[in-house]
Formats: sequence, structure tokens, C-alpha cells
Amino acid sequence: MEHVLIGLSAIVVLGVAAQWISWRLRLPSILFLLVVGFLAGPIAGFIDPDQLLGDLLFPIVSLSVAIILFEGGLSLNIAELRESGRVVWRLVTLGALLTWAAAGVLAFLLLDFELELAALFGAILVVTGPTVIGPLLRHIRPDGRVGAAVKWEGIVNDPIGAILAVLVFEVIVAGGFGRGVTAAGLGVLRAGLTGAGLGLAGAAVIVLMISRHWIPDFLQNPVALGVVLSVFTGSNVLQQESGLLAVTIMGSALASQDIVTVRHIVEFKENLRVLLLSTLFIVLAARLPVPDAVYTSAGSYLFLAGLVLLVRPAAVAISTWGTAFSWRERAFLALMAPRGIVAAAVASLFALRLAEIGYVGANRLLPLTFLVIVGTVAAYGLAAPPLARWLGVATPNPQGMILVGAESWVREVAKLLVAEKVKVVLVDSNWANVAAARREGLKTHYLNILSEHALQELDLDGVGRLLALTPNDEVNTLAALRFDDVLGRSHVFQLPPEGSGKGDGSIPKNFGGRLLFHRKATHHRVVERYAAGAVIKKNKLTEEFGYDAFRQRYGEEALPMFLIRESGQVALFTPDAPPSPKTGQILISLVDEVRSET
Repeated sequence: MEHVLIGLSAIVVLGVAAQWISWRLRLPSILFLLVVGFLAGPIAGFIDPDQLLGDLLFPIVSLSVAIILFEGGLSLNIAELRESGRVVWRLVTLGALLTWAAAGVLAFLLLDFELELAALFGAILVVTGPTVIGPLLRHIRPDGRVGAAVKWEGIVNDPIGAILAVLVFEVIVAGGFGRGVTAAGLGVLRAGLTGAGLGLAGAAVIVLMISRHWIPDFLQNPVALGVVLSVFTGSNVLQQESGLLAVTIMGSALASQDIVTVRHIVEFKENLRVLLLSTLFIVLAARLPVPDAVYTSAGSYLFLAGLVLLVRPAAVAISTWGTAFSWRERAFLALMAPRGIVAAAVASLFALRLAEIGYVGANRLLPLTFLVIVGTVAAYGLAAPPLARWLGVATPNPQGMILVGAESWVREVAKLLVAEKVKVVLVDSNWANVAAARREGLKTHYLNILSEHALQELDLDGVGRLLALTPNDEVNTLAALRFDDVLGRSHVFQLPPEGSGKGDGSIPKNFGGRLLFHRKATHHRVVERYAAGAVIKKNKLTEEFGYDAFRQRYGEEALPMFLIRESGQVALFTPDAPPSPKTGQILISLVDEVRSET
């Protein structure tokens, strides 16, 4: 019993440690997870998943993958397909079929697989790893439709690849092409109907229970998890491996509806996904055989090169032919096809099943799949960010800002930022403010920042931060919370709530965004000073007029707001981490008009 307890604890600890190391080094976490699992399993013999979990190993892996794909589906809003829908549809149909066929042919020619096993391996490699693509997209921040296309393809291809693998497996087991194709055709139909039907039904059940208040808030996440697992299991019972399609459709349906909010469910599943990914990769990597001729075979590396340099570019070229995507966007799509946890899980499952029926060569499926995972993650993960910047389809450190509120002082701030070539988008639900901003030539949206369609309406290309500047502290806090999972918690800011400078504010300190400017710079205080004659002023710091001279001229009442560096990067003054102004930089601040004239 003790060795089981130690082994399970070690899997979790090693997985979380690998995630932390990858975060510190800013490298794809999957590489560290695979290395740690490989070292702890076949190399050191410290972890033996088959001995630890026995017959529960693959059911646990399957349920974990279902939760991961459901979480991915929750990020798929149908509205994102307005510009990239045609390309996404082609990628998951024509692109998937071409990848299947081409990867199968390469496996047959280079890996000495029999035709049936080559077709199975090609089907497994249709998947494009959303668990790897998601973190890469957050790091690269591709612009506009190309990011949506990569994300949708990565998530939707997972159930498609799994279903294709099942159908090929049925052909192999049937023992004849004619009978196998008939079984495969019926399987496709059953998988589509079962997955779509149960997925939509599961989403409807969750929406109904939340909208009718049949379950309390603290039970909504557990109930949602229970429905996900029920839908996945029920769909798999009716048609093998259709459960992955069901939970993906279920997640997308929940993300696309506007009847109830599912943000708390999204947050819960995101946290659960990190833990599941950490443990799954450790477990599956720990099962790899070592030594294995796959790791030293020239054919294996030629296959990997063909997959990256030939198969993926060809699939993208066919899928984007005749569309509005530019050559730069097509090139970026060709650079994003890493394989992830679903490929590992499906390969592990079918390698075991084929070995049980005595199929020759089945033992090579798993190490080859992991070689492809490591190779594609390394290739795309290391090459995609600099190439995306070179292609001009990504902004790794966007300087643009969303300013929530469009009062007169906010408009003055926006005009000074725009004059320095900083992208600024104003958002306000007050039509008078919006009309005034538009007359002044500022890009402004007339909407409630807390509305369900705000994210769909806003153009976030080149935007890296949100500043909540409205008179309502609660709206500022909720706006920061709404966007912290879009822009990152360190990139959402709000004016200090009333009373926060004295430590007796009604809003908890750890709730909302980072405080802006100064702890006493509440909305009331800023507006009061602005109404009394203070102005928003821009000063260029020079050798003769540095930051010390600025302080002497405008006094301690001066409120520095923004610092624009020579590189064009914008630093915000905050109570917790104010920047250090230097010669050559531009300072935007609120200063008293009387002092500015003396």
C-alpha cells in the first residue's frame, strides 16, 4: 500500500514541478513532462504506472482526456468562425484526410509498417495537440483570424483523429477490407450522431439546471463535471471513442450560448486541466520502452521530418487554397501542428489492444508516437514564436490598451497615447462620452464591458492591457475579473476603489485588477483635480529636464501615469511596481495647471 501511495504522490509532485520549471524557462511544458516521466519510469524504475494503477490505468487516462477536451471546447465560441470558418472547416476535413493519407504512406515507406498499421498510425497523427497549441498561442499572440483557425483546428481534430483511429482498428480486427469498410462507414455515422446528440443534450442539461436555479452555486462545478463524465461514458458505450466528440461539442455549445454564464466552470476546468496534463504525461511517458530501436532509426527521423516539412505544409496549402488568408497567415498555419496528450493516449490504447491480438509491430506504435510528440513540440514550440514575429502575424508583447470609460480626462489620456503610436480602444456605455470620443477621432465602442458579447465586439489585435477607469468601483473590479483570463492577471488594471488608500475599502485587495497610478488616485480624486484645473500633460525627459526636475517643477501632487520608452513600450505607474523614468523617455501625468505655467 505504501509504495502505491508514494508512486501516486510522486506523479503529481513531479508533474507540477515540471510545469513550474517550464514556466520559469518559458519553454513548452510538454517537453519537461516527457523528460521527467521518461527518467522516473523506464530509466530510474521509480514509477511503474501499470503496477500502480493496473486495470484502472486506461479508464483514468480516457476520463482525464475527456475533461481536457471539454475544457478546450469551452474556448470554442461559434462567433469566432465568422472570418476563419471556411478555413477551419477545410482543415478538419480535407486537411485531416490528407494528413491521414500522407502520414500513412510515409509510415509504410519509411517505418516498414504493414499497410493496416500504417493507416492506423496516420489516423493517430491527425490530432494537432490543443494542450500544446493553447500555451503556444498565449505566448505568441497571433493576430486575428489565424489564431482562431489554429485553436479550432487543434481542438476539433482531436476527436476526429480518435474516431478515425477507431475505424481503422475496426477494419484491422474485421480481417477483411470489404467487411471493415462497411463497419467503418456505419461507425462514422454512429459516432457523428451519438457525439453530436449527447454533447448538445449535456450542454442543454447544464444550461437548464443553472438557469432554473436547481443547483446552488457551490455545486455547479461538480455537477458540470458529473455531466461531462456521463456524456463521455454514455457516448463511448453507444459508439467507441465518440465520447471525445461529444464532450468537445458540449463545451463549444456552452461557450456559444448566452443564456447563462459559465465563466466559473471555465476557471474550474482550466485549473483541473493543468493538473491532469501534468500527471497524464508523466504516466504515459513512464510506460515507454527503453532501449528501443525506434529512437536511433534513421527512418524514424526521416518520417518526423516528412511530417513537419511535407505533410503539414501540403495540408495547409490545400485547406487555404482560394481563401482570403494571406501567404503569411498560411505560412504560420503550416508552422503549428504539434502533437499532444490525445495522440499519446490513443496510441497507448491501440498499441495495447493490437498486442493482445498478437499483431506484429504493434509495440512500435507507442515509442514512435512519443518521438513525434517530442519532435513536433520541439520544432514548432521553438521555431513558431520567432517565425510568427518575422511573418508579422503576431504581437508577442502588445502595447495597445482598452480604456474602460470615456470621460473627458480619459479622452485626453487616450489622445496623448495615440499621438505616440499606442493603440487605444475606448469602451463606454454612456452615449454622450462615446459621441464626444468619436468626434475627437478616438476609436470607441458603445457597449457595456460586462456584457456577454463584449469580447466578440472588441478588436483585441495588438491589445495587451485593460485599464478600468469608470466612476463605478464595482464595474472596474468586474471588468478586471472578466479580462484577467484573456489578457492575464498582471495586465488588467483599475483605479483604486474609494477607501482603498486607508485600507478600509469595501472591495478585497486580492479581488480585481492591479491598482493604477497611486493608492490615493481614486476616480473621485482624479476627477476632482481635473475639474479644478489640473491637466493631462506630456513631458519628454532630457538631460536638462529629468525626472527630478519634473518633480521639482510640478510638486509632489503630480500624478505620473504612463512612461513611454524609446522602444515604444509603455510602462504604467502602479503602487506596487512603479517604473524608473530615464532620459529620452516620455512621461504622461496629471499636473496642476498653475505649476505648469510657472
